[in-house]
Amino acid sequence: MTDRGIPTRSRPSANSAEQHARLDVRPGSGALARSAANRDVHTRRWGVVSPAATLIGRAESPSADVSETVRQLHDERHAAMAGHGERMHRLDKLRITHALCSHLSLTPWQRDRALGIVRDLDFSAFGSQRAIEKVALVAIRYVVDDDRKRRLGLHDTEWVNDRSPEELQSLYDRFDSVKDEAAFEDLLDAHDLDKTSLNRLHRTLREEVESRGVGGVALGRNPYRDPNLPDVRDRERTTESDE
Repeated sequence: MTDRGIPTRSRPSANSAEQHARLDVRPGSGALARSAANRDVHTRRWGVVSPAATLIGRAESPSADVSETVRQLHDERHAAMAGHGERMHRLDKLRITHALCSHLSLTPWQRDRALGIVRDLDFSAFGSQRAIEKVALVAIRYVVDDDRKRRLGLHDTEWVNDRSPEELQSLYDRFDSVKDEAAFEDLLDAHDLDKTSLNRLHRTLREEVESRGVGGVALGRNPYRDPNLPDVRDRERTTESDE
């Protein structure tokens, strides 16, 4: 400390400088030596005891097996794991279908309809072609083609029957199926799904949708919302744009 009472920083001594010089900071320098590790194992046989320590999923010896409780946990047969496989399968269906929809640049309504249909479908009806990617592509084709037909009025049977052959030909010429788009064909090739299998699975999906009544299901959409009231999401978008 100086005469004026202002503290000054002490300079490091020669011994401390030598200690810093001897400090080895190379990779692995802080590891325990082999002799010290053997001595530590033989001296401290039982390890550190902690009331919060747990050991799950490990047998007592290489020749032993895990307990029946742990085995049930691994096989998802334990009460704590009930329905875990089903929940994960449901999440995988939504995740994969959403990724395929994003790749094809579907509208939000088409995407939500495809997600809602895939979520509620029983994939066992598709037999050996029940892979999530394949069923999701079939559902996307069903949703997109149905939406495009509705825009042209082709879903109304009575209205279509009253049209002349020339008008019908004009309407069908304006209709473009999603299965003929290049991006959709690339996904079909990537997942080993040809047009013949796609058409066969499309008929199966249409039967399942009609029998289960999930044709109008859309994920995240409330079918009982009053259409005369404004959508809350539109209000949120307006607020964000004003900011």
